Amino acid sequence: MLKIAAVAVALLLGAIVLVVVVGYALPKQHVAARALSLRQTPASVFDLISNFKDEPSWRAGVQQVELLPDPDGRMRFREKGNHGALTYAVLESQPPQRLVTRIDDKALPFGGMWIFEISPIAGGSCLNITERGEIYNPVFRFVSRFILGYHSTMDNYLTSVARKFDETSVPSEGRIANY
Repeated sequence: MLKIAAVAVALLLGAIVLVVVVGYALPKQHVAARALSLRQTPASVFDLISNFKDEPSWRAGVQQVELLPDPDGRMRFREKGNHGALTYAVLESQPPQRLVTRIDDKALPFGGMWIFEISPIAGGSCLNITERGEIYNPVFRFVSRFILGYHSTMDNYLTSVARKFDETSVPSEGRIANY
């Protein structure tokens, strides 16, 4: 029995070391993109995604959004949800085709930006999100890359957008946008 426990502990420690080593080997930065086709005008989509205060009414996992003052004149807001609070800054807003937000909290183990691009297509519009993310903690890098995936948060967001518009469109591979 003692031998089995020792082997179990050794395997557990080995797995932890492997996760940390692989995490350190992964790059801190990543880029991923997802897209969603909608039967809505680009202006309708832009109005929805840029109205941060109303996100709790349609976005899964967001319980409250607080608009914040910013001495630099940029719009800032704090989302409170299932996983705590995140503060964002709006870096760029070009209605109805482009919106860029950045995580505005240096104390987190991750950071980055989302670039939203809305383009007209036959019968509606396409919402494309590019995530330019940074994950500072090697264990979080491992989990993000191999367990959660880089697309899960974007897919949840896009699914909430489709649901808000009473549509069933499914997120698909997106186009990487520049910033």
